[in-house]
Order: sequence, then structure tokens, then C-alpha cells
Amino acid sequence: MSYRKTFKLICGVAGSSAVLVFAAAAAESRGLFGERRADASRFTVLRAAQPAWAPANHTPAPTGHAWDFNWDKRDPSALSNGKKKESPAEDPSSERDNGKPKATRHILLIRHSQYNLSGNSDKERILTPLGREQAELTGQRLAALGMKYDVLIHSSMSRAVETANIISKHLPGVDLVSCDLLREGAPIEPVPPVTHWKPDAVYHEDGARIEAAFRRYIHRADPKQKEDSYEIIVCHANVIRYFVCRALQFPPEGWLRMGLNNGSITWLTIRPSGRVALRTLGDSGFMPPDKLTRT
Repeated sequence: MSYRKTFKLICGVAGSSAVLVFAAAAAESRGLFGERRADASRFTVLRAAQPAWAPANHTPAPTGHAWDFNWDKRDPSALSNGKKKESPAEDPSSERDNGKPKATRHILLIRHSQYNLSGNSDKERILTPLGREQAELTGQRLAALGMKYDVLIHSSMSRAVETANIISKHLPGVDLVSCDLLREGAPIEPVPPVTHWKPDAVYHEDGARIEAAFRRYIHRADPKQKEDSYEIIVCHANVIRYFVCRALQFPPEGWLRMGLNNGSITWLTIRPSGRVALRTLGDSGFMPPDKLTRT
């Protein structure tokens, strides 16, 4: 049987692009279609259409960094190490069970709405008319989720206070709590570095404060907490992005690689085991496109 007939038979039976390419390349290189080429240029082009990877090496290699289950220094097994039993008759397993968290914490981080960038002081940097609309939409979204919120904590900066007050109207009965630790700042020098943004304060001042805020609010539930909790924190983009990196055990210096719209919702879930999940990052899909900003 001639090579030309063999080629047609292979194409008709296999119907495979890989077989087709191989057969065509072999036939062409032998000059079986009426001409013989001295170079392998056509064969090279055909080979270029093949995947550049092999099935065994296309999977990314793990970094080797294991998850630190005691990231919040509240792992019961770590807390019990070195402790003396108060009574010889006390059951160690029962003591450990009583000290284990049982509830899940849901933390919804809200970025403040659009504000007046031309203000000379914090008091003048209040929400714009569009910013107030955004806060209304965020409040409506949080109410529509139908969750039983435990508390609404907010930064003490004007734009966050105003955003929280508007949201609060949609969540009657939820206590408002102000916190200076949540004020905007520069948590850590970003990598890669940027030249267009220079923080007002040095990193070691803001960074210590924002890290203190993280330790206060981002951790697993207390063992005494019986039911799952839903907490809202209204603050700032830098603070939220740093919190996300720290909670997921990503390099914190990567915080500036993310962007958050005004009024967006970032949802962290912290399980009793210490596992952390990011449910949403900067969700603002509940806003019309003409209401979206990132200032």
C-alpha cells in the first residue's frame, strides 16, 4: 500500500488531530506528496502546534509552606502544652474538649464609600453624594443576606463613620462600635515597590497599629462562644487587604496587588480548627455599574 493511501486510511479511521499531524509530518518529510524538501521547516511548524508540556510536569510545584494552625495563638493543643492538671481525677480529654472552639466566625469587611478627596483634614473628607448612595446599596445588600449580625465595628475616620451610620439604618438593633486601630494607614512596605504612592506616616508606625487591629479582630472563636457569629467591620482598603493576606497566610507585603471598590464586601470565615476561607473579595456586584468607584 502506498504512503498516500496509508495516510488517508489513518486520517479516516483515527480522526485524531495528533495522528493527523504526525502522519502529515512523516509523509511530508519523506516527499511523499510529490516533492521532497531538504529542510524540515514544515515539520517544525507542525510540531509547534503540539503542547509544549508533558502530562507529568504541568502541575505547579507546592511551595513547601505548611499551614500554621496556631496562627492566631489560640490553638487549644498549643495552649494546653505545659499546663498542669488541677486535679488528678480530671479527665484530660474532657479538659481539651471544653477548651476547644465550637463556633465559626464570619467577618464581613466593608470598604468605606467614595469620599471627598480634596478635603484638607479628616473632618472634611466626608462622603460624596455618590458615596452615600453606595453606602445605602451596601446596607441593603447586607440586610438582604438575612444574617443575624452581632456587631458593626468601624474605623474612627469620618468616611468610615459616615458609611457605618448609613449601613446601620438597614440593620436595626446591631450595635455600633468605633475603633481607632482600624484607621487607614500603610501596613507594610509593598512588594513590588511603588513610586506613585507615598504614605503620610512611616510603615513601622501604621504597621504596628494595623497588626494590632488584626490580632484583635481576626481570630477563631472563643471556646465560650456557642453559636456562629456574623460581624461587620467598616474600614479602609489598605487595612482590609492586609487582613486578607495575614488571615490566608499569604505574604503580607503583597497587599497592594489587590484592588477594592468603594462599599465592597470582603467575607472571611474562620473555623474552630483555625482554618480560614475567603468567601468573597471586594464584592460589589450588587451595585449598578455607574455606581462603582475605587477612590
